Amino acid sequence: MEPEELLNEGRGEAQKPAADSPLVSLRRDLKMFSESIHEVAVEIMVEGLSKYPIFVAHQHELKLGELILDRVELGAEWSIHASTLEEFLEIGIVKAELKQRFIDTYKSPKDFMCVFVVVPEGANFVFVPYE
Repeated sequence: MEPEELLNEGRGEAQKPAADSPLVSLRRDLKMFSESIHEVAVEIMVEGLSKYPIFVAHQHELKLGELILDRVELGAEWSIHASTLEEFLEIGIVKAELKQRFIDTYKSPKDFMCVFVVVPEGANFVFVPYE
């Protein structure tokens, strides 16, 4: 999925305004949850669970990782699950032959949250700086 598709900036007559884009509400929620997500990332690394924490953002039911921020409980638009590269390899989201490429692309987890954004049209990784 291309960023333009998430932002609804593609061509077509029935385009939604950018305010309805899933990324607008995701940015708002990630900003609100930034400190909590950072704390979980540090905990994952300090406990030796992984050097590569991944946070899964979604608006529907999803069984991946561990729920850390529930959109219903928090009055937000996105739920966030905590996961790791190891889990993504185990279930095949990241293929074993692409592991090193993922690691090479992965940004510092001290400065950026790695977010796997899941929308009905598909899913993609984005790196978002902590606030």
